[in-house]
Amino acid sequence: MDYRDEQKKLTRQRIVDAAGRGFRRGGYGGIGVDGLAKEAGMTSGAFYVHFDSKKAAFRESMLLGIAELHDGVKYLQAEHGAAWWPEFVRYYLSVKRTCDLSDSCALQSLPPEVARLDDSLREEFEAGLRRIAKTIVEGPSSPMTPADEYAACAALALLTGAVTLARAVASEDLAEKIAQGALRVLLPTSAKKKIVAAKKKKK
Repeated sequence: MDYRDEQKKLTRQRIVDAAGRGFRRGGYGGIGVDGLAKEAGMTSGAFYVHFDSKKAAFRESMLLGIAELHDGVKYLQAEHGAAWWPEFVRYYLSVKRTCDLSDSCALQSLPPEVARLDDSLREEFEAGLRRIAKTIVEGPSSPMTPADEYAACAALALLTGAVTLARAVASEDLAEKIAQGALRVLLPTSAKKKIVAAKKKKK
């Protein structure tokens, strides 16, 4: 790959990263090409060199967001072994609930936008979701890990729904109760001893 190709690749990636932040923060209808270009630090003309429409940029940023979540799951599985699922649940209900909206999870921020667009995007979103669910199920055996794809999708729905509701309320006390409620469902108190044992075994 020569210098020009490398620069083009880096510029395209910069647009995708900026588009992801913009769509998460403002929604598909809340930002236009001019806003996306500004977020990426370039002109609208430069944007159109890489993408022929806002929808094309949304598609790529959606796929990147799903891939990042998938890679995050794989990382936790590699780092924490049998204790990975509790680590993931706690991380999601804390960090992904309190981070800036522009850095939120694609599964939490983008589904309403995908649902309003066309079937091809929905099909690609579904394929990404199924891949994440499969990775969850096939990962290291961990206390309370979802047993199959349906359970994994339900767990992800509970996580993303809890984070969405918690972000929407004004009271931090209620937001915390929503997160704790989801935590109790996904990691019942009966699993505490198993979680501790799994961590000790890893050490």
